[in-house]
Amino acid sequence: MADHDHNPSNHESTALNTTLEPTAPETTPELHEASHSASTDSTSNPALQTSVQTETEKTYAEPEAATPVAAIDLSAASADAEPEYDAEDFAKALESFDREQAAEKDAAQSMTADEVVVNGTIVKITDKHVVVDIGLKSEGLIPLEQMVDHTGAVKFNVGDVIEVVVEREEAEGGYLVSYEKALRHKVWDKLEEAANTKVPVKGMVVSRVKGGLTVDIGIKAFLPGSQVEVRPVRNLDGYVGTEIEVRVIKLNKKRGNVVISRKELLEEDQNAKKAVTLATLEEGSVFTGVVKNLTDYGAFVDMGGLDGLLHITDMSWGRLTHPRDLVNVGDEIQVKVLKFDKDKQRVSLGFKQLTPDPWLDAIERYPVGAQVRGRILSVTDYGAFVELEQGIEGLVHVSEMTWSKRMKHPSKMVKPGDEVDTIILSVNPTDRRISLGMKQLQDNPWEQLEDKYPIGQIIEGRVRNLTDFGAFIEIEDGIDGLVHVSNLSWTKRIKHPSEVLKKGEKVKAIVLGVEPENRRLSLGVKQLQPDVWDTFFAQHRVGDVLKGKVLRTAQFGAFVEIAEGVEGLCHVSEAVDDNGKQVTLEVGDEHEFKIVKINQEEKKVGLSIKAIGEEASRAEVESYKERSNEGSGKSGKGSGKGNGSSSSSANAGSTTLGDLLKWKQSENEDSE
Repeated sequence: MADHDHNPSNHESTALNTTLEPTAPETTPELHEASHSASTDSTSNPALQTSVQTETEKTYAEPEAATPVAAIDLSAASADAEPEYDAEDFAKALESFDREQAAEKDAAQSMTADEVVVNGTIVKITDKHVVVDIGLKSEGLIPLEQMVDHTGAVKFNVGDVIEVVVEREEAEGGYLVSYEKALRHKVWDKLEEAANTKVPVKGMVVSRVKGGLTVDIGIKAFLPGSQVEVRPVRNLDGYVGTEIEVRVIKLNKKRGNVVISRKELLEEDQNAKKAVTLATLEEGSVFTGVVKNLTDYGAFVDMGGLDGLLHITDMSWGRLTHPRDLVNVGDEIQVKVLKFDKDKQRVSLGFKQLTPDPWLDAIERYPVGAQVRGRILSVTDYGAFVELEQGIEGLVHVSEMTWSKRMKHPSKMVKPGDEVDTIILSVNPTDRRISLGMKQLQDNPWEQLEDKYPIGQIIEGRVRNLTDFGAFIEIEDGIDGLVHVSNLSWTKRIKHPSEVLKKGEKVKAIVLGVEPENRRLSLGVKQLQPDVWDTFFAQHRVGDVLKGKVLRTAQFGAFVEIAEGVEGLCHVSEAVDDNGKQVTLEVGDEHEFKIVKINQEEKKVGLSIKAIGEEASRAEVESYKERSNEGSGKSGKGSGKGNGSSSSSANAGSTTLGDLLKWKQSENEDSE
């Protein structure tokens, strides 16, 4: 703002000559008396004009001559003539100007000292201030934030008359005035009354501040975050721009602070409703409530001052992933009281209990074999859940999706939201389960398998998987045959199929059996080669002596290879030499063994070393007997005695082991 020049020649351009707004009705008597001593212009405040006019009348004896004097002065000025001023007149005018300045200063001091409410006219709006004419030489400046609403828009226009309080004169010129203080003076008595009587007041939430909200209730008041709702609120931004009802709980007139609460009103209202609700609340009763809050496990419903929990499992007969799938905050719903704890005032609510359980007649509505259409709810590793109706869902197991076994995951076939056709496989209302199938709507390749792959046919396929018990060979899409580990080789003892087969390689096999109802196809690989056991049994009998090699040993005996791919067992009791001494069998040792047992069905052969020694002893006895008989015959012929023959027979028939050993010893000596 421009500084005012004290030069009387510039008197007509001073801001003081502008029209001033009348002071507010609440103006104090002191300010009124001060104002009577200010202003000399005819358009100024009448109160300020009075004192100045007296001086003017003394200076100019005839008021009617004022205009001619001014005209003469102007014409003289136009004629470039120097006006002649009387020194006494100049001194009076200067004295009048000084009184005017003093009166304005007194008026300004009175305003700032007593926080007088005065009227001001808005003359300009800048980006930081609202400029108002308050009837003084300099304008007043109001901080812009006091004049905007919750959207940031200025609430007034240029030319509007508003009430303000002059706070102080600025060093740079002008006065700092406050719109909020004027409002505070105006509404303070009402706020004090509202605080004492606890009467609610309405206000507009203007902004979010640290720790709470600023609410315009005639003046700006502070609403702490803890006083906004009954329960703590995390985000207060949503309240900005809304009208709320609050209670004044704290006033500080000296500092101009007002603290309000919305929580107190809500709690009182809640307690009143709660008393009514508790009077009628009982298990089994049906209430209409409003959804207040949602969690992962359910929804809290306001039943009228009392909150009840509607658990997610009691929302629907079907499965919900989250309560928001059924309800939203603010929804008005009907609920049934399932449990009520009077001591803890806890209420468990149900929504699905208001409708019949759809599983009660599920068997009648979903008979086995019926074709039904549903929507995929979710997909897991083991299958897909299909919603047939609200509250009824079934599972399509991964094994029932396709005849092919190449599918790695159900998500390769279906995804949530897909509409699919299925077949009812089984219904279990007790466990609330329905098994569904999709592949049953396709042609079953197993039904023609017996005609396509008869027993004995040689096929070729690719090894799809290896397990401990065998190898699965895929012969066509969706058809796998099993080669059991026992059908891989005639000769080798195979512990795992990986010893002879590799995943992914092509192999030939022979069809051993087909079970379409069980979806089983038995294959064999060794059957493509001759059975070495059949050949062995055809060529050998019990009593045959064979040469064998010890393959492995055990506590009960040793396994001996007696032909390629053919093993026999020599029990430890049979591993004895002809002298009765135990024979130690080591892996790799070769011995002669006698076949003492054959079981062709079980492919078992019993071997013995002891039996070979026993056979040799019997042969030696027979040989000794034959030789003894021959010696006795020669002796009878030579003697000619009648009892020779009988004596010989007696000797032969009474041969003892001692005689045999003596004969054996003498025979050994002869050979030496």
